[in-house]
Amino acid sequence: MEGAFNFFSLFSLFLLVLPYPISSLPLCTDLGAPFSTQKPLAFCPYSGNVCCDSAKDLQLQKQYEAMNISDTACASTVKSILCATCDPFSAELYRAGTRSRPVPVLCNSTGSADSLVSKQATTSYCSSVWDTCQDISIINSPFAPSLQGAGTSQNSSSSTLTDLWQSKSDFCDSFGGASGDNSLCFQGKPVSFNKSETLPAPKGMCLEKVGNAAYLNMVAHPDGSNRAFFSNQPGKIWLAKIPEQGSGESLELDESSPFVDLTDQIHFDTSFGMMGMAFHPNFAQNGRFFASFNCDKVSNPGCSARCACNSDVGCDPSKLPSSSANAPCQYHMVVAEYSANGTASEPSQAETAKPTEVRRIFTIGLPSSSSHGGQVLFSPADKYMYIMTGDGGLKGEGHNFAQNKNSLLGKVMRIDVDNFPSEGNKDLWGNYSIPRDNPYSKDKEAQPEIWAEGLRNPWRCSFDVERPSYFVCADTGQDQYEEVDIITKGGNYGWPAYEGPLLYDSKQSTSKNNTIDIINPIFPVAGYSHSDVNKKEGSAAISGGYFYRSTTDPCMYGSYVYADLYAGNIWAAAETPKNSGNFSATSIPFSCAKDSPMNCSTVPNSRLAALGYVFSFGQDNNKDVYILTSTGVYRIVQPSRCDFTCSKEVKTSASPNTPPPSSSNGHHITIQFLFSKVSLISILVLVAFSL
Repeated sequence: MEGAFNFFSLFSLFLLVLPYPISSLPLCTDLGAPFSTQKPLAFCPYSGNVCCDSAKDLQLQKQYEAMNISDTACASTVKSILCATCDPFSAELYRAGTRSRPVPVLCNSTGSADSLVSKQATTSYCSSVWDTCQDISIINSPFAPSLQGAGTSQNSSSSTLTDLWQSKSDFCDSFGGASGDNSLCFQGKPVSFNKSETLPAPKGMCLEKVGNAAYLNMVAHPDGSNRAFFSNQPGKIWLAKIPEQGSGESLELDESSPFVDLTDQIHFDTSFGMMGMAFHPNFAQNGRFFASFNCDKVSNPGCSARCACNSDVGCDPSKLPSSSANAPCQYHMVVAEYSANGTASEPSQAETAKPTEVRRIFTIGLPSSSSHGGQVLFSPADKYMYIMTGDGGLKGEGHNFAQNKNSLLGKVMRIDVDNFPSEGNKDLWGNYSIPRDNPYSKDKEAQPEIWAEGLRNPWRCSFDVERPSYFVCADTGQDQYEEVDIITKGGNYGWPAYEGPLLYDSKQSTSKNNTIDIINPIFPVAGYSHSDVNKKEGSAAISGGYFYRSTTDPCMYGSYVYADLYAGNIWAAAETPKNSGNFSATSIPFSCAKDSPMNCSTVPNSRLAALGYVFSFGQDNNKDVYILTSTGVYRIVQPSRCDFTCSKEVKTSASPNTPPPSSSNGHHITIQFLFSKVSLISILVLVAFSL
């Protein structure tokens, strides 16, 4: 059965072939996601998902016409260069985030030797631009030397390239650049990919069991050592030593001696507890770490904050449904800071931490007992903290929190925990500051913490360690569909108007300035229907994982691994074509190695490992991936240990950080998704993320 979901579904309308592989994510120059147009732009040759609206297209047309270029060939060349800002990959073309550029990086070489260059023309596009336009007058030329780094025209006179530059070499030294595995340049036409650059589907996943306990979170020690932190839902964190691959050993962890015990501060119940933890990128020096948990204001006087249901979002807490057991906003979501300082000569050597809260980073009252997310993590690129929140779980109440920019529910938040606001700042929900480049940092009609919106209940997000721009979140569905989203600045993921790619409730998105057309949702890159994985019960809940970057299983390398709560299905989603932002998911068999360090049982009459329920995933400093389940901790190991074949598996002592050789062979088996209904209430184990 086949089916695949494109990062931007209409982008394929203008895919051509470039002679090189890249590692770029579709992003505009403002680092936001491309958006859909109902019809092609009038001036620039782009359609589908683009980075220009009709106003920008008209602006580019006027800029082009004002240049008064007499030569047809040169005029056509300049037009294509100006319009590159509309390309879905314009962020990479213009090297957004570095210095401002008036034009995209023009291809000055044909890439690396292994990028299929020998099959393509070897002419430098930058040289072609020079040859075509060198003697043609251009008013307000975007190629003026004074514009390098300025981004706007400052030269009103008419000039030729030879007037502005001494030689073709000088011109291309300034405007040219090469394209390779980690960069992209403009070649005169919309960006596309070599469709032969695909990842073959793995034949199976081999696991070894290295721990017996059920954990909810795993975070690699920030010092880069072979250690990791594990935490459970009641609120204990342990520091464990990770055994080497093939050592036959299990996690070195003493359950009776936790790193820190926060259970006295946490309200633990079926859908409440410690939902996330994060260690500061400089933890080895400053000892700072953070816990995300729930508290009960009835039993805990320190549990107090403004309710997410408030007048700013058109919600009255007194009118929310309540039970005899609890009232609306009795429970809160908290992100608090703790410290390992003073427990060892230096934080990196600390084996225990103080349970005393150093600082309350964030607190919000929850309108119900479900769909409250709670993961926290730091980006390896910008070092900011990201907080994931659910939509509040008020199905059918019409509050539409996920689409309301005045609400922090159903969002990905991005905050700065290294710089704190001035004393007395009452506009924020805790002790943090707002990064200046947040999409709504200067918008008085929106919460400045918001990075992305339109999520139902994100359960486990991660950054690709090799490409931090790939920020992936799994979002649990309501009735029919579980999804995997690539999160981008200002992105809107559709809930509750859409559940994955399916129209869910159009009435939920017709509030002021928030119609379905205005939402312009970014659809998932992968996902599955409930009935497709659990035909008897028709229920499902996704657990997000990681891009697999270890060389332990080279056939898994580069795929995004995720699973369903019920542990009957694990998927590997590969980009097809490679590095394009388009994904194809394969449901893969998984078994336990015969020589697993700990006893690993199987599902009756099956080779499948009996995982129980898949709660979460983890990744260590060697980039090996772990599955955290109700029956223990499992690590992905060499496929041959389970008799799975992988043509690229070589038993060597190669560094785990060295990528395996690329391959363009192999057949992708993708999955087609059907639909049904979710019901997880009967599960009396950790299910907070599925409600």
